[in-house]
Amino acid sequence: MSADALTVGTRDPEDPTTWDLAPDLAARLKRNDAGLVPAIVQEAGTGTVLMLAWMDDHALAYTLGTRRGTYWSRSRGEYWIKGMTSGHFQHVVSVSLDCDHDTVLVVAEQTGAACHTGAHSCFDVDPLI
Repeated sequence: MSADALTVGTRDPEDPTTWDLAPDLAARLKRNDAGLVPAIVQEAGTGTVLMLAWMDDHALAYTLGTRRGTYWSRSRGEYWIKGMTSGHFQHVVSVSLDCDHDTVLVVAEQTGAACHTGAHSCFDVDPLI
């Protein structure tokens, strides 16, 4: 399915708030009380899980339309287009909903570190076993 069929709105390429999900996709998505869905980000090619982030409808629509990994920062209360400050961009290859429609899987080509600590994966930082 094309991104145009999944998104609506004025779709300013620099502003996630101008992007919305198409009504049929928005109706399928199950969000938490804050209006967010978890997004598991997996590296294309290796399958490595890079990070877990959160998306609202605008972030998901913007990601689908631009193929730039875009998330909602709960700590900063703002959109976070991966790589805009660090240069560590995510080119999104695919996006899928899980079977319950309450989690998003983002498969991306990662440039540089995915983790804010500088680690390639956020899960490289503190392995337990």
